[in-house]
Amino acid sequence: MTILVDLRPLVSGVVSGVETYTVSLLAHLLKTDTRNRYLFFLSRFRKKPLPPEWDFLTGAGALNWHIPNKALDAWWGVASWPPVDTFVNADVVFSPHLNLLRASPRARRVITIHDLSFVHYPHFFPLRKRFWHWTQHVRAQVRRAARVIAVSEFTKKDMMATWHLPEEKIAVVHSGINPFYLRLPENDAGLRAFREQHGLAQPFVLFVGTLEPRKNIPGIIRAFNVLKGEAAFRGLSLILVGRRGWLYDGIARAISGSPHRNDIRLWGSATEEELRYLYNLAAAFTYPSFFEGFGFPVLEAQACGAPVIASNVTSLPEILG
Repeated sequence: MTILVDLRPLVSGVVSGVETYTVSLLAHLLKTDTRNRYLFFLSRFRKKPLPPEWDFLTGAGALNWHIPNKALDAWWGVASWPPVDTFVNADVVFSPHLNLLRASPRARRVITIHDLSFVHYPHFFPLRKRFWHWTQHVRAQVRRAARVIAVSEFTKKDMMATWHLPEEKIAVVHSGINPFYLRLPENDAGLRAFREQHGLAQPFVLFVGTLEPRKNIPGIIRAFNVLKGEAAFRGLSLILVGRRGWLYDGIARAISGSPHRNDIRLWGSATEEELRYLYNLAAAFTYPSFFEGFGFPVLEAQACGAPVIASNVTSLPEILG
């Protein structure tokens, strides 16, 4: 059986939960599934379709159309031609994301839905992104799909309630995390060197994720301000790890308005090695997100031994157990 996997949106260089899910899933499928043939669908102008950081995804071919993705999205938004599966005789077309893709009725479609935040909370997204969500016709896609994968029971129930999908059409496949994230011994040489290099001798609370409204960063800062008023926590600092997202100005105002702003550190994006060290050194990890379909950082932090403080909404109670 030939399985065509749409990787177009996942080569932008931005790493989020969707990219982490896709890379991990494909890496394991290519190692364990020897019965089926895998092909990656991309549309890039580079000679090598996959970016260098995905070189480990070996064992699959590529179908590269060399057409701008925005143009392809716009065309497929109004036309069902050309069906991508017919170019490689694919039996299954798998989309690990929301991006619109046209396939013929002959091919079975499988789509992963990570969450419905774009349906329930469109104000969490810029206008450009809201328009993009509308053009992807996600509800119509999942109705036509042979199978829909949900990354949590919460997302499954949300699709059933919101889109009235039959339960038997949805399969829940919880994501795993990279085994690289683990608790290190306190005397680990790399951990000690990292602590000294970055001046992390004092206890700190850690957040990892895009700095955007959905993650409730101002709420973290308000809680941090309260903690700092207690004598036991006066030496505490707050480290925010992640790229700046939409409406970051509100977060910047919350930081600059904090009486403890000198104890709030903006780390920026972090490598996997930096994240593992930060998780291991954190006095606590906080993730009071308003809406999550899964939430990789909470599991990564737990795997590294950090106590986790998270919101009790959407998928987080399920994921944290």
